[in-house]
Amino acid sequence: MNYIEPKFKLSVFTCPHCKTLSRHDWKENRYQEDVNIQMNPNDKTVVSHSSSARCLSCRAKTLWVDDKMVYPIFAVYPSPNTEMPESVLVLYNEAGEICGKSPRGACALLRLALQKLCVELGEKGEDLNTDVKNLVKKGLPEIVQQSLDVVRVVGNKAVHPGQIELDVESKETVDTLFELINVIVDYMIAMPQRVSGLYNKLPAGAKEAIEKRDNQ
Repeated sequence: MNYIEPKFKLSVFTCPHCKTLSRHDWKENRYQEDVNIQMNPNDKTVVSHSSSARCLSCRAKTLWVDDKMVYPIFAVYPSPNTEMPESVLVLYNEAGEICGKSPRGACALLRLALQKLCVELGEKGEDLNTDVKNLVKKGLPEIVQQSLDVVRVVGNKAVHPGQIELDVESKETVDTLFELINVIVDYMIAMPQRVSGLYNKLPAGAKEAIEKRDNQ
């Protein structure tokens, strides 16, 4: 994935403006007592230190107060797999829109996206644990099963108050879930489509020989 979360003083990260993995030039700003970092011009905050990072791809800036990015306010998240089903994609992007403000909400949406993905894979989508179990019986690779269970468990902890064991308030946790959803789509949808396309390009004689071999 061409995605690196923006972090303070990191020289290369995904620009929240142009969504490009790009190098950034950092600049220390002068000390200011009143810095307007809100949309409301009357809403000001006192800061001890501010910096800016200019993207060398689109030339736009991000503004940082201490070690936190305060502008732009929208989040950066990994691009969805191009083969992601529409029902999953809608929830994936919705989670991306709020992940900066509400990691917990994004976790819950990604768990719902996983339910939709299980339906796309032929399961009922009513109980994730049962769906994963059934997919394992159908030959689901272990790495995909582990990815499914991570999203299932983390998302579930996000939905039920008082049962949080994993840090669903962390942006890093949300980014991991985005990546795992992409991994599942790649293994279960994109990769079979690629292999099927290559197989169909084989000469008819070669395919007949393979079918004869498999029927022996």
